[in-house]
This record gives sequence, structure tokens and C-alpha cells, in this order.
Amino acid sequence: MTTTHASGGLNLNAERVKRNLSTPTLIEAALANGEGVLASNGAFVVSTGDRTGRSPTDKYLEDSPEIHDKIWWGQVNRPISSDQFLELEKLAHDYLTEREALYVFEGFVGADTERRLGVTTVTEQAWHSLFVQTLFIRPTAQELERFRPDWLILNCGRHKLTAEEQRRLGVDSPIMIAQSLTRKTVIIFGTEYAGEMKKSIFYAMNYDMPDVGVFPMHCSANVAKEDPSNVALFFGLSGTGKTTLSADPERALIGDDEHGWSDQGVFNFEGGCYAKCIKLSKEGEPQIWDAIRFGSVLENVVIDPATRVPDYDDGSVTENTRATYPVEHIPGAVIPSVGGHPKNVIFLTADAFGVLPPMARLSPEQAMYFFINGYTSKLAGTEAGVTEPVPNFSPCFGGPFLARPPAVYAEMLADRIKKHSANVWLLNTGWSGGPYGVGSRFKLAHTRAMVHAILNGGMKDVKYRTDSIFGLDIPESVEGVPDEVLDPRATWSDKSAYDAKAKDLAKRFRDNDAKFDMPDAVRNVGPQG
Repeated sequence: MTTTHASGGLNLNAERVKRNLSTPTLIEAALANGEGVLASNGAFVVSTGDRTGRSPTDKYLEDSPEIHDKIWWGQVNRPISSDQFLELEKLAHDYLTEREALYVFEGFVGADTERRLGVTTVTEQAWHSLFVQTLFIRPTAQELERFRPDWLILNCGRHKLTAEEQRRLGVDSPIMIAQSLTRKTVIIFGTEYAGEMKKSIFYAMNYDMPDVGVFPMHCSANVAKEDPSNVALFFGLSGTGKTTLSADPERALIGDDEHGWSDQGVFNFEGGCYAKCIKLSKEGEPQIWDAIRFGSVLENVVIDPATRVPDYDDGSVTENTRATYPVEHIPGAVIPSVGGHPKNVIFLTADAFGVLPPMARLSPEQAMYFFINGYTSKLAGTEAGVTEPVPNFSPCFGGPFLARPPAVYAEMLADRIKKHSANVWLLNTGWSGGPYGVGSRFKLAHTRAMVHAILNGGMKDVKYRTDSIFGLDIPESVEGVPDEVLDPRATWSDKSAYDAKAKDLAKRFRDNDAKFDMPDAVRNVGPQG
């Protein structure tokens, strides 16, 4: 489904343009440019400057007649005119033309070769090219010969817009990320945080894929090694456990963050993983630990200046420390990254209020309700200005990346769950025993035990009780998990404080669901407290 895309007026055949360099050559260039250093484990360590997370308030979408009526306009999709976009594009061309060297990567997004997009990325920093080479799908030599991009990324992240440039563009920030769905172009100014490139193309997939019958999802996916029909999806925002829980030694990884669900099954959008690595340990997450090696990028991770050993416990730069690595760094990963239709769909929520159960079974109506509300918490560092967990409703567990109205994606999920008889679960990976600052986060070992019980069929004969406030079916027992952990109210020393906080969250759900058009059968399964 590729279409020819111009280079945006840039001469990408000039001698200064370094195209599709190998990983060792890119790392050599990045070292020579002083962009970072090699850690003791071989990963390339960089600083992203003053922005260590995404900048959603500086993101804009070109408004054009072709797409206007399809877009979910509002806080996520903030419009700029075509004239503004063209002015920004001219600034990008002028800026990149003046650079001594440009690094170009040409690759794909979408492991399904019938439904993938070609992406050309132009950067002035070698490590940014290494980043996209790690996270997007690398073409074969034959594919490269006939490569035609659908999307173009112009990364000018080192340049903050001047006051005069801001005036000409009609904005009041030196940072600007602009995207055009008609010109198929992304332009980045003022932030070196590489996740802006990754998420801009995920946004593109969220717009493009529904038109070809594919449900785009902010989720990870894995499959049983001995049973290719036992596929699982894990939906959730950054920090809720998508990467950690899908990297399971007993299962094969399909992908850790972004997928499509077509008539044939699920497929990874990417060729690599982008894991949060704050508090990372070999004991807790051995697959991720071992995946971070030569060819990986560590963002904002503090390393010992003498030994160059990463200190994953040090969050002094940001809590949003990140590691990228190719998916093949995970032993037994599925290559190409495609799978069948999922048997289980798991919603991951990090409840900062500490009142949701660690595990609940959802009916089809509840699945649609909790999906379209997308309750979770923004975790520290994932966005500029977020320094501690903040309760948040993010539609479809991916609100910042939705081009179309949430109901479009919720209906696609409901259709596929019904058609393929998938079981749906809600897992709280957030707090227990009290809200953030009082309680503690659920133990990873307990969450893993719940996931294993779900995926191995261990929840079929378990008794459930229905929560009186949220209407959720909560299991009375899960192998490997203390029974008292399963009852959130029992973990609070002050039961009346729990009741008040639970009712508070229930009201927030009701206030939020009023924003959406949903069937009565779906709205009626929401919290009753």
C-alpha cells in the first residue's frame, strides 16, 4: 500500500547525506559527533536534553478539507492551518540544508507486508537514526532497492524556534511537533526526545489503518511457544506493564507496544522495543536486561563515569529512562512479528487511587466501557511536567495517539472480541493499601502470576464475587497470589477511607463517560457507587 513520497525538497542524494548506515557505522558516527557514550553493556547512552518525555501540548495537526470531518478535534488534535504547516516545512528545509551531515533511514512500520507503511526519517544526529533503525522494521537489500516511502519525518530537534519564528508560525513555544495526514509529513523542532518520532508514526497508523480494515492498538502481544493459537494482547499507557508482562520466558514475544488486528490476526507495527528501565533488574526482568546490548539505545540513564555501568535505580535525570532494542534481542521472539487472533485481551491500568482490584473479568459490555474510558495514571516523566502519578482517563488506553474519535476504535474492538470469542480482563498494576504516597504498588510477581493463570486457562473454574461499586467480577483465588491481595478494600487499614476514595473514582468514571456517545447497554455497566 505504499505510495511515492517526495523528500520534501531536500537533496537526499548529496554527499553529506548518510543513508541506511549499518548499526556499527551509526554508533561510530554518533561517538565521533559527541552525541553519547557506550555503556559497559554495549548500549549507546544519550541525553535528550531538557525534554525527557513527549511534549503533547506542543503537538499540532494540519487541518485540511480532506481529513477535517474524520478527526477527533480537541485537546489531542489541535489544528494549524496549511499556511502554518508550509511555513514550518520551509523552516525545516532551510535548517536541514545547512547541516554538515544528515542521516537518513528508510524502513517500514507494519510486520504484515500487505498492510505496512514506508517511512523515511531525516535527522541531524546519528543516534536518532540509530533509534528509528532499532524501532522501525529494517528492509532487506531487495526491499531497499524498490523502497517508496508513505511518510516523511524531518527531525530538527536540536533547534528551538526563535521568537521571530514563533511569531511567523503563530505559536508561543520554542518546541513544535507538527503532522500532516495529507502531506504524510512529520516535522519536529525544539525537542531531542526520540519518542516523538516513534509516536508520530503510531499516530499515522491510527489514522491510516482503519481505512484498510485494520484495528490499530496501543498494546503489546505475545503467544504460547507450544500453541500458536494462544495469543494475548496487553493494552496500557506507558509504565503500566505492556513491555514487562509481554516479555515472558514462557511465551514468544510478538511486540511490546503497537499492533494491528486484521482479518488474519495481529501484527506488530514495529521492529523493536522501547522499554522503561527505571528500577530495571536482572532478577525482575531478565529478558529486557539481557536485550540491552550493542545496538541498543539508553535514553537519560545515569552511568558510572569510571566503569560506565548503568545505574537503573537512579532517576535523578528523569523517571522516564528508556531502552530501545531490536525485537530479535528477546530470545524466541516471533519473526516476522505476526500472530493469530487473540484468545485473551488484558487491559492494564495503574490506579493511583489504589481502589481498583488487581484482577477482574470483564463482560463484552464492560470491555467496551473500560476501553473507551481508558482509566489509568500518567506516570512520572512520560510527559513534560508530570513528576508523580496523576489519575487520568485516556480513551482506548492511547488517547494521545488517536486521530479519529474514540468510538471508532471501541467499535472495532467490540467487533473483533465478539467475532473471535476473546476473553477480556482488567489488571491493576498500580497501588494497593492506599493511594499513591500511602499505599504501595502491586508486586510484579503477583501480577505475573495473574497473567499466567489467565493465559494458561487457570481461571476457568475459579469462583468470582461482584464488586458493589465498580460492578467487576473479582476472582476469590489465583494460584501464587495471597487471597487478601485480591480484595482492594481488605488491603486498606482505614476502610471508610477506601469507600470514600472508591466512590470518588466511580464519580470520575461517570463524569468522563458522559463525554462519549455509547449504547445504553455499555453505559449501564459502569460504576454504580
